[in-house]
Amino acid sequence: MGGHIHGDLTNTSSTSDQVRHESSKYYIVERHTHHRKQVNCDAVSNTSLLDDSFEFRLSVDGIISSLVTLTTYLRHRLIRFIEDLVLQDEGCSGSLVFCSSGPHSRSSSHNIHTFDREACSSSHKFYTADTSPGICGRTSDMREELLVNTSYEIIKSSYSHQGFSLVIKGLMLPLFGFRLAWRLALASLRFSFYYVRWAQLQVRSITSRVRKTLRGSSDDIGWLPRTPGMAPVEDGTARFLELLGKIRNGEHTLPNSFVYLLIPGLFSNHGPLYFVGTKRFFSKMGLACHIAKIHSEASVEHNACELKHYIEELYWGSGKRVMLLGHSKGGVDAAAALSLYWSDLEDKVAGLVLVQSPFGGSPIASDILREGQIADKETRKIMELLICKLIKGDIRALEDLTYDKRREFIMKHKLPEQIPLISFHSEASIAPGVLATMTQIAQAELPWLPLPRLGVQEPDGVVQAGCQVPVVMPISAAMAVCAFHLQLRYGEKSDGLVTCRDAEVPGSVVVRPDRKLDHAWMVYSSGKKDPNEPDCSEMCEALLTMLVELGKNKEVCSLHGYCE
Repeated sequence: MGGHIHGDLTNTSSTSDQVRHESSKYYIVERHTHHRKQVNCDAVSNTSLLDDSFEFRLSVDGIISSLVTLTTYLRHRLIRFIEDLVLQDEGCSGSLVFCSSGPHSRSSSHNIHTFDREACSSSHKFYTADTSPGICGRTSDMREELLVNTSYEIIKSSYSHQGFSLVIKGLMLPLFGFRLAWRLALASLRFSFYYVRWAQLQVRSITSRVRKTLRGSSDDIGWLPRTPGMAPVEDGTARFLELLGKIRNGEHTLPNSFVYLLIPGLFSNHGPLYFVGTKRFFSKMGLACHIAKIHSEASVEHNACELKHYIEELYWGSGKRVMLLGHSKGGVDAAAALSLYWSDLEDKVAGLVLVQSPFGGSPIASDILREGQIADKETRKIMELLICKLIKGDIRALEDLTYDKRREFIMKHKLPEQIPLISFHSEASIAPGVLATMTQIAQAELPWLPLPRLGVQEPDGVVQAGCQVPVVMPISAAMAVCAFHLQLRYGEKSDGLVTCRDAEVPGSVVVRPDRKLDHAWMVYSSGKKDPNEPDCSEMCEALLTMLVELGKNKEVCSLHGYCE
């Protein structure tokens, strides 16, 4: 019975050992497989990281970043390796196998004792086969020593791992410092480069502004005659002087079959006597003469539309065709009306005379409003304050007379070829005596003041009239200074505001008198009058008479297909 029980216990013990052996094999195989998968994954990730880390870098910053990444990766891999070792030691301490102290040749006769750490610590149970109390005592001592050594190794490994991590971090501090220093150096270099670049741009901008200011309108003056495709001009000065001599002798041939419209120029609304003398002169001869009531400080296109309506009213009111004579900007406005609305004005307008008109542009207007020169924005603000706020005008009235705007408009809107055209320009005198010349632009009427009269009795019912006082300005002196400036700077002859070459309209008959006349002489009466010289009214009559002849010649040419 005892042997049977002993046999059953032996079989049970062997079966238990067999199960444990199989489970240990399965655990070892599974752990080995898991470790192999982990090694393969680590190898794949290791390969990819190494490929990324050792990729060729062109910049020093990239190389330093790669070194830091590689060092960090190696540190993490080393720390992970140490942790794996510690975990393996801790796992192996859970199941220990003890062999007897006998020789290896007798190992078959010895029994294997397996201790479970958790079981020993909780219930102190263990399986023995063929054991003695001495062996059990030694086994208990070895188990306690192993537990103590394992805990010590774990604690020692943990402290070693922490110390190694601190060492790695300490070794990486210089590398991080070098990278920080390198980035600061690069930032300072970039800042220096950007500052130098900004300084170069500023120097170039200032140089360009200075160059543009010094050159001014040198490349723009006379651009119209130089443009390919423009019709040539014809000199009509001799015929003009001949007609002017006849008018001085009292021979007036200007027909009454037209309505004569005088178109004032820029700032004419502030000069009440603008064209007044010429209109009175024509009215005395019984001619229908009008001064266009337009806003002279408006843009060219706005005034062109206003002139179109004005011409249509005159034509439908009188049944006569209209002869146009425009001075300064008035000539530009009239030419724009013909260019824009020729289909509506073809049978209503007989011809156009441009007197001192900046058809190609004005250097004074361009030099004031040119963009890109020194203090261009400040100058524009000042002109906007004067024209828009003080005079209640439009800055485009002056801007439309610049070379850029005139070039754009002329290239886009051509003058009709069948319209008779006359261009008149003159040269201002720059003699010192002109500085003392005063020009009357208005006439103010002072109210009557009751002054005491000594011994004189006035009859009852007599109303005292006010005193008329002329308003004069040194316009001739200002024109002389401007003409002298244009001659010194550009070497161009001008009337003070418009150069002679810019006043010649392509395809027109040009009148170039030898007499020194400034820009304001044709519309205002001067304080110094020479009875032996023709005045502005007689010159306007000669120009319009010449325009009538030119219109007749064009009609003959259109009928017969040739010109004499």
